[in-house]
Amino acid sequence: MLSSFRGLPPVVWTVFAGTVVNRLGYLVTPFLVFFLATRGVTGTHVSYVLGALGAGNLLGPAVGGLLADRIGRRPTMLAGLVAASVGQGALFLAPGVATMAAAALLISAAGSMVSPAAYALLADAVDAEHRRRAYALFQWGVNIGTAVAGVLGGFLAARGYWLLFAVDAGSMLVFAAVVAFRLREHRPAADAGTDEGGDAPKRKDGIGYGVVLRDRLGLALLPLFGVQLFVYSLTEVALPLAIHDSGLSPSVYGAMAALNAVMVVFLQPVVTARLARLPQLPVQCAGGVLVAVGVAMTGLANTVAGYAFSVVVWSVGEVVVAGIAASVIANLAPAHARGRYQGAFGWVWGTARFGALTLGVGLYSGLGPGVLWWTALLAGIACSVATLAFHGRVARRMDHVLAA
Repeated sequence: MLSSFRGLPPVVWTVFAGTVVNRLGYLVTPFLVFFLATRGVTGTHVSYVLGALGAGNLLGPAVGGLLADRIGRRPTMLAGLVAASVGQGALFLAPGVATMAAAALLISAAGSMVSPAAYALLADAVDAEHRRRAYALFQWGVNIGTAVAGVLGGFLAARGYWLLFAVDAGSMLVFAAVVAFRLREHRPAADAGTDEGGDAPKRKDGIGYGVVLRDRLGLALLPLFGVQLFVYSLTEVALPLAIHDSGLSPSVYGAMAALNAVMVVFLQPVVTARLARLPQLPVQCAGGVLVAVGVAMTGLANTVAGYAFSVVVWSVGEVVVAGIAASVIANLAPAHARGRYQGAFGWVWGTARFGALTLGVGLYSGLGPGVLWWTALLAGIACSVATLAFHGRVARRMDHVLAA
């Protein structure tokens, strides 16, 4: 399976290994509601803590992208990992709802600072033609760690919630040690951007996000990717609601999560190798359609077999699109602004998840499940078609980058 990623430089494998270890420690969040209940936090107070957790995922990527370009990729990753580890301890020891919410905000904001810096570091180390495989390997590491964490979390929670916090904090510090002692970064030379067809920023500028906001092609693609990510995020939010409303037990959702994890872990290297030579945006669009169709099929299911079939469909779509959106954004970015471009992409990702938690649940509960499933299907397909329309412009920008 690893041969699918043969030829990638050592820095990519180091980030992959550190990511697996780090994701093994993402244990607290799935059990946070249960932990809060043991501390007497129930009802609307739970929403304050969960809201802070969601807000951090909007703040962290933007800050992480800025810092990655300002102070460097490694320092940003180190700061995020150490601060998130401190936040884990603070959440466990927090005496009240306000301090718990503050700690949850720190955990999610600091933790989500890491990915933009890591993506920028990989873009610095890998040329444009191979970034898709590098990002797919990074995503594979996330999925491997998450799959194991799903099993490990239940085992540890039964023996004490403090173990969840200890493993989370410890895994983040281990990844921080990997970053400190095993990673090296080379900062790209500042450039003036490009002016390919008027789509790209024309000049080098400061440390803010103006360079992203002036990139018309990037601004067109980011919302489209965001809608596709929103549809995918419904698998974490609306799928358990649908399973519950079908009268099935929570263990069925656990089985569906395990099915997705197994499929992604075993299929992604093979699919990445098979699709590596195909144009990125058409593959992204095909995978986006599969995700939309699979999510919408949830509305037709009312048995374990029906839900399993829908999970298979959107899991294949997830495997197909792995690493492509981040790679496209990296290839659009001027060298001096890679962190900010990935920060913008991370912010879109956080917004999509937040939207699934709020708008998705609101549609499901307020207007009915059918409205949500039809919205997911139509929005997913429409955005895939719209994204495909930019294939020529992205290809021209890529040709310009490779010729530079």
